[in-house]
Amino acid sequence: MTAAAASTPTEGDLIARREGAAGVIRLNRPKAINAVTLEMFRDIDKALDAFEADPAIAVILLEGAGERGLCAGGDIRALWESSRVKGDLGKILWREEYILNARIKKFPKPYVAFMDGIVMGGGVGLSAHASHRVVTEKTKLAMPEVGLGFFPDVGGTWLLSRAPGEIGTYFGLTGHTMNGPDAVHAGFADAVVPSEKLPALREALTRVRAGTASAAVKSLIAGLATGETAGPVAAMQPGIDRWFAHDRMEEIVAALQRDGSELALATLRTLNEKSPRGMVVTLKLLRLARASNSLEQCLVREYRAALEVFASDDFREGVRAAVIDKDRNPRWSPPRVEDVTPAMVEPYFAEIGADELKFD
Repeated sequence: MTAAAASTPTEGDLIARREGAAGVIRLNRPKAINAVTLEMFRDIDKALDAFEADPAIAVILLEGAGERGLCAGGDIRALWESSRVKGDLGKILWREEYILNARIKKFPKPYVAFMDGIVMGGGVGLSAHASHRVVTEKTKLAMPEVGLGFFPDVGGTWLLSRAPGEIGTYFGLTGHTMNGPDAVHAGFADAVVPSEKLPALREALTRVRAGTASAAVKSLIAGLATGETAGPVAAMQPGIDRWFAHDRMEEIVAALQRDGSELALATLRTLNEKSPRGMVVTLKLLRLARASNSLEQCLVREYRAALEVFASDDFREGVRAAVIDKDRNPRWSPPRVEDVTPAMVEPYFAEIGADELKFD
């Protein structure tokens, strides 16, 4: 992170201000690795309103305060507490978050995301739909939601389904962490820039001309980029493409068992830690996303599934084990992939009438 990204005690959780030609949006909860709250999503939306209307602002810059990362995700604890009492935070937060994700993808001015350090969950939604996505040698990007009884949301199914081969299926089901080059390979980022060069890039972005074309911003980034486009997971792609080229979880598990290599068995152990129901729902969402024509179509589908997740025991149990009690020993229901029936999965894909997600 840059020195300019440091927070002060008097600043709020979301800082939005003009710096030269840049409209800067800084996530400012460094102690929580900038985990995003409902109010922060709302403040980002207001900031984009102001920046879009201001002719002096040529580019948007998203960054995170502190040294640990851009954003570790959403406020999972608050969602868990609301789910326990059958509250409506999930319904409200995800609706506003997903609409914001779609807005970011279509934003009319260049939107640059500094994806330095940890970038997970809701942080991916704020950055990976940007027009210019910058990762570094410190980037640790992941969508680990299946380990919470959930699935990769915030448009994650759109992004993962468009990764080369079965790389997206692998990342979505395992929750494995991408480094910067693998994030480029998987289509979650555009360029690797050394973290020590982010201050220079930031300064250059504040000096671009109003009305600057996206190509000019891309050229600025390219001038500081390393050119790396593939990391360690990309090297595993031949095996990943064989193992994950199936539409049923039982077939993926069988393919890993048949392979029997150390890597295949390690992958199988990782899958065995995840929510069986979450994996089945995730795989179906990813296959449907491949046939989708827009991010919005995927977000509508994700919203339907998210509301069902919010009411599920698996979500509460997954968050309990990972975040609340931290015993890392979730008791999934059902406990095995082969016990997940079509009747269990069907409600995640049902239309929800008046509550459907709608975009302007």
